[in-house]
Amino acid sequence: MQKMLSYVRRAVDQYHMINEGDTIAVGVSGGKDSLVLLAALANLRRFYPNHFTLKAITLDMGYEEMDFSPIARLCEQLEVEYIIRPTDIKTIVFDIRNEENPCSLCAKMRRGALNDTAKLNGCNKVALGHHYDDVIETLMMSLLYEGRINCFLPQTYLDRKDITVIRPMIYAPESYIKSLVRRLELPVVHNPCPADGNTKREEIKQLIRSLEHENHGVRQRIFGAIQRYPLRGWELDADK
Repeated sequence: MQKMLSYVRRAVDQYHMINEGDTIAVGVSGGKDSLVLLAALANLRRFYPNHFTLKAITLDMGYEEMDFSPIARLCEQLEVEYIIRPTDIKTIVFDIRNEENPCSLCAKMRRGALNDTAKLNGCNKVALGHHYDDVIETLMMSLLYEGRINCFLPQTYLDRKDITVIRPMIYAPESYIKSLVRRLELPVVHNPCPADGNTKREEIKQLIRSLEHENHGVRQRIFGAIQRYPLRGWELDADK
């Protein structure tokens, strides 16, 4: 956890993600990334100079086989308020709309529901579990599938919702997150989504893995390019 905290502290400091008195909602899907983020921020809360409050929010997508009780127990151990919001997202995306490419609509609906729930529960920020590899994959997806250079930002203010989205794990490699989940025995909840693992992102993940095998350091060079020739919002604070 010390190493993970160094990744998170670096991102939080460089991009000024946490201010005094913030109430931060962690979007907890039950997957490895969101659980590690929750544990990391709960630990950071103990010593970070800007005092902040944490709440964990899970969107119940409507899959009957998903059991969130282990996450509730984890939140109790971490002394974090846990909120579960029931939704009809699964029914709308797969049953009513029967989307051929469901991920875009699903993601949009999840973002809206999470932000609304955060606001209703007094939060001014939402923390998401995007990590180092997600940054690289998102840039590559934008370049290869959309013909543009684009990526999500470390911090984004949503003026229509009056809420700020932060991504404190942008320096944390996915391989380390997987290792930490095993060592901490975090209660990962299996995702029964029929589109899970069968997406454009998975194709890009495999491509990057192949490139890295042939040219070691590809990931670092892509990530470095984002900060050396920054997209707006990725500029580094020279003092951090």
